[in-house]
Amino acid sequence: KRALTPLPSSPSNGSSRMLSVREMYLFDTGGQYLDGTTDITRTVHWGEPTPLQKEAYTRVLMGNIDLSRLVFPSNTAGGTVESFARRALWDVGLNYGHGTGHGIGNFLSVHEWPVGFQSNNVPLEAGMFTSIEPGYYQDGEFGIRIEDVAVVVEAQTEEEPFLTFELVSLVPYDRNLIDLSLLSPEQIRYLNSYYERIRAHVGPELRRQRLEEEHAWLQESTEP
Repeated sequence: KRALTPLPSSPSNGSSRMLSVREMYLFDTGGQYLDGTTDITRTVHWGEPTPLQKEAYTRVLMGNIDLSRLVFPSNTAGGTVESFARRALWDVGLNYGHGTGHGIGNFLSVHEWPVGFQSNNVPLEAGMFTSIEPGYYQDGEFGIRIEDVAVVVEAQTEEEPFLTFELVSLVPYDRNLIDLSLLSPEQIRYLNSYYERIRAHVGPELRRQRLEEEHAWLQESTEP
């Protein structure tokens, strides 16, 4: 048997480099807590994004929103609705080469079978946790992914039972990268409702911990 060389667990002078405000930064975060597991990805740009970067990001966000707000019949397979996350990208000839989401364990595996949006995943049922994570990548230039954690819940419809998703990850998106002219009124209303939830749930906790600078950032980042 061959001994495996462990990957470095921290930055070093040989592998790290200075981040620049002239580039996009994708950070995939997560943790395991006694009451659940998180897997959340955000992409930011601290300077002036190019028109392609801004449009690509916005279309990734549109796909995230379209799948997150989708109402669908119970026992629908994830692979049946997966294309809703890609449609805004497909409209302009863009795509991404990975799955749209995976099951997430409750203080268990971050990638937990058999929930997800692949053709061989099980039908979606209320109570299942999954990620929703469309993206776009240009080799050697930049990468975009927006990943949220969602739970499948019953939808309020006249004909029961129908299902939808409820995001349980409460993290703002980068306003600097959103082209509002591309968003539909429904997508903007969904985004504003999501930001209201973030303010209501996260804001008081930041105040409780006396994190005033972070609270001010949150308020600015979740303005309608």
